[in-house]
Amino acid sequence: MTSTDPSPLTLTARSPEDLLALAPVVLGFFPTESVVMLTFGAAVPFHARVDLPDDAGGVAHLVDALVAPAVHHDVHQVVLLVYGSDPALSRRVWHGLRQGFARCGIGVIEALRVAEERWYPLRGPDQLARRTGVPYDISAHPFLVRAVVDGRVTHGSRDALAATLAPDADAVRRTEALARDSAAPQDLPAGELLAEGLWLESVLTEHLERGVIPDDPTLARVLVDLTHLGLRDAAWSTVSRETSRAAVALWTRAVSTCPERLVAAPAALLAWSAWLHGNGALAWCGVDLCEEADPGYGLARIVAELLEAAHPPSTWCESIDWKASLDQPSRAG
Repeated sequence: MTSTDPSPLTLTARSPEDLLALAPVVLGFFPTESVVMLTFGAAVPFHARVDLPDDAGGVAHLVDALVAPAVHHDVHQVVLLVYGSDPALSRRVWHGLRQGFARCGIGVIEALRVAEERWYPLRGPDQLARRTGVPYDISAHPFLVRAVVDGRVTHGSRDALAATLAPDADAVRRTEALARDSAAPQDLPAGELLAEGLWLESVLTEHLERGVIPDDPTLARVLVDLTHLGLRDAAWSTVSRETSRAAVALWTRAVSTCPERLVAAPAALLAWSAWLHGNGALAWCGVDLCEEADPGYGLARIVAELLEAAHPPSTWCESIDWKASLDQPSRAG
């Protein structure tokens, strides 16, 4: 299976253990209390993960969240991995998914429940394995070893992935002090605002092409600029599929050094960059961080909609006309 990452990693799964090792590699973390879907047959195969509902009442929503994008992208077959400690809820989820995919003519190649380092088949004739499960250990699996060799980080959980965006208290204090010395873009006349946008576009383009992070004073000025919609769009326009890896690193650094009052825009830009880079899990973390800071922030909602519909980064071919946004309301959204 080939991920949507711009530097694809091709792995061939032949056993349940292979599938269980594949899931954290494509997600970037080891899943818990969730359903992972791997797809086959679409023009651009993709993977998806959704949280298990708290009770049976949320099963229908979970089914729709996985079936709808599979149908939209003309998926032919799927593998379903149900990571759940509650056997009854996991079976109810499986039954809902089985019926949902069957109605749409999408085949389920394999379905497993995973709990406490054992996997349980959800289909097939092996009743003993369904009751007792099969122990497994993927700690040294070749897929995970290959991921390490290729420089792919696999976090212990989604929470561990989200923690990589936690603020660095000392860096935040430095940024706050530096930000006070930067002119608020809302106070700039039109000519100076355009000049600031051109500076921002140039600085970010240079750093992304070189794959380096701006120094603290420059980054603080960038973060203040992002509070203006047009300048936020100038920063947005510099992120492409070719620069997305460097953009993920830059905006990850930005959100970890950013005062809370400024975090919405860089978090949204991180989400966008991660989506373009094929890292859906990190993109969702960026969306969540942005939503916490500024619910309803426009760019974060765009990324969320792209992720929910499983749109691959290859679908994006537009350019951002940030200069047209300079006369829009100054608050970025």
